[in-house]
Amino acid sequence: MILEIVTPELTLFKGEVESVSVPGINGQFQMLDNHAPVVSLLSKGAVKIFGNVVLDKANAALFTKEDGTTNFAITGGVLEMKDNKAIVLAD
Repeated sequence: MILEIVTPELTLFKGEVESVSVPGINGQFQMLDNHAPVVSLLSKGAVKIFGNVVLDKANAALFTKEDGTTNFAITGGVLEMKDNKAIVLAD
């Protein structure tokens, strides 16, 4: 599936991933390929990306690697999953 992480300033990541886990307002949840369409508010936490993630050198310092995942800390935002593409609009 395609994951895109966008902030008000710029697109931090766009690429193919195996799955992604996000901090929903009712708890952490994960999406895999061909997940059903969903829109969710996000709370403070980490967007956890699973798979071989290639980061742009300019934005790599904003991400951390831990336990086989690439993580991006957010303070909130919105997620839309549709047509095998997840877009995280992060604060």
